[in-house]
Amino acid sequence: MAAQITDAHRRFLQVLMSHGIMEGSEARKLHRRCCEIHKVYYAHDKLDDFISAINSHLQPLFMQIRKGMSEDDGRAHYALVNLAETEVTKMASDYTENELELFRKTMDLIILSENGFASSTDILNLADQLKTKKMKKKEAEQVLKVFVEDKWLSERNGEYTLHTRCIIEMEQYILSNYQDAARKCNICHSLAIQSQVCESCGIGMHLPCVRKYFRAQIEPRCPQCNDFWSCDIPGTKQ
Repeated sequence: MAAQITDAHRRFLQVLMSHGIMEGSEARKLHRRCCEIHKVYYAHDKLDDFISAINSHLQPLFMQIRKGMSEDDGRAHYALVNLAETEVTKMASDYTENELELFRKTMDLIILSENGFASSTDILNLADQLKTKKMKKKEAEQVLKVFVEDKWLSERNGEYTLHTRCIIEMEQYILSNYQDAARKCNICHSLAIQSQVCESCGIGMHLPCVRKYFRAQIEPRCPQCNDFWSCDIPGTKQ
């Protein structure tokens, strides 16, 4: 039986829907504000229970609020996910066929790369190789800008990676379709695009998880095989 929901739950859902994705601290503030406005019981440590109640009502609609992590800083995020549609088809109503093809090819570059990034040069070189309809580079630049604005991609100094929203929404699709390249983080067990990999056993870890896991260790050793972790630990002075 679905948990009871109140107007506070409904308001929270409406605001999250308008944002698409929300950082954890913002979600906690919104939780408090919704409870105060509608004069319902508020507990600062019950956000996940509050969201579970909403999810129990979203289930028949094949929707779900999911929690994920930013690969940049390790912060929690919440996103509303459509479970009925899979993979890139959920983007089909917003983009043309050749825009979707450019997105798929960009995803290929990012997921198959060593560091989880693809350069704008490499992506733009794909624009005139599209099977659906070739794109001029100027047009492709504009499409990439829209993907960033819509929170499917993130861009930093001409390098593109998957936005946190995209990772939360498409985790299952990516794990199914990139079985040889995609891996889950050995620490938090969610999909890791930007990660470090153990040279000995091949497990991967998000950079924030690497930083956190090795913080207390004098000599960094792989949590799986116990071999020396040869990658540079993020945030430590060499």
